[in-house]
Amino acid sequence: MAVGDAVVSLSDVPTMGVEEEFFLIDPVTRTPQPRAADVIAAVGHEAADLVSGEFTRHQIEVRTPPCGDADQLRAELARVRAATNTAAASVGLRLCAAGTPVLTDRRAVEVGDHPRYRAGTAQYRAMLDDFALCSMHVHVHIPDRELALRVGNHLRPWLPTLLVLSANSRFCRGADTGYSDWRAVVRSRFPCLGPPPYASSLRQYEELSAAITESGAMLKADLPFWDVRPNPVWPTVEIRTMDVAADLDDTVALGTIVRALVTTVARAAGAGDPGPMLSSELLRAAYWRAARDGWSGCVPDAATGRLVPSPEQAARLIDHIEAALVAGGDTEAVSAFMDRLSARGNGADLQRASASRHGDLTGVVDDLLDLTART
Repeated sequence: MAVGDAVVSLSDVPTMGVEEEFFLIDPVTRTPQPRAADVIAAVGHEAADLVSGEFTRHQIEVRTPPCGDADQLRAELARVRAATNTAAASVGLRLCAAGTPVLTDRRAVEVGDHPRYRAGTAQYRAMLDDFALCSMHVHVHIPDRELALRVGNHLRPWLPTLLVLSANSRFCRGADTGYSDWRAVVRSRFPCLGPPPYASSLRQYEELSAAITESGAMLKADLPFWDVRPNPVWPTVEIRTMDVAADLDDTVALGTIVRALVTTVARAAGAGDPGPMLSSELLRAAYWRAARDGWSGCVPDAATGRLVPSPEQAARLIDHIEAALVAGGDTEAVSAFMDRLSARGNGADLQRASASRHGDLTGVVDDLLDLTART
């Protein structure tokens, strides 16, 4: 992403980019298959630089270039999804957008061939046996790392709400977890995944990362995996809280919501406000409740701990970022998304409705495959 000025007012609308992770599914068995290399090799030249492997060989990642508004983001996501689905179909597979594998025929995942992935397997051992998770990451252009950290402090109270909006992992490995976002629960077992620590300064953040790396809990001090981070490569703040969405329009709306939230809080952060120093314990509790109950339940207000109905908390978020949504030209996409949530719930609710309609999980996978392919 191109370097530019830091965002300090709503007249500065930063670019955004999205990464999506998908499972590679055999449409007969409905299970993930370790054939990422085959799919990547089959991707046409028009999208080859936007597709890569992931932690397991059962997954693939796609990404967009920097986008200015919802329409451009949708066009880029549709283009790369279509190209990757075509490549997958050429080797007998389909893309599936779900936070966890609904079905599987394997006890343990097959890890991708990358030095970092091999190092993680040696470090975390059996903790990674079922670590097959698909997320969406949103990048918002904030080239100043100190500002990006302060933005992260301001984002922390809203992360459980983003989790509620995006939850799409009700079923995992053939079981009904009873959770809206099982991916968040799996990630919570790791010491350096989930909500980020409060950062008083870039120096303090780097010292903390170095100390955690020394303990062995983090692989590299310059490569933390918290849910908000200054990206180690791009001049962006990266938000990693959310499950991948099967509905392309949901992905677009979530991307624009995150961009508007970053734009909104960057005004205060750019003026030197370090952000609220929330209790990490309370924030993790809010994550857990949001992951369990999702859209149909309640989520704790991370600042007070008071339970709020999830739709009410989501409405508070949209009110908070309304001016930035208007400035970015994204109100229509977000309004339609909120209407869909009110009518049918989040992705996890769609999975549960699909299971009820079909009477088994193969139907859930089929519905996810069809929705993922719809552009």
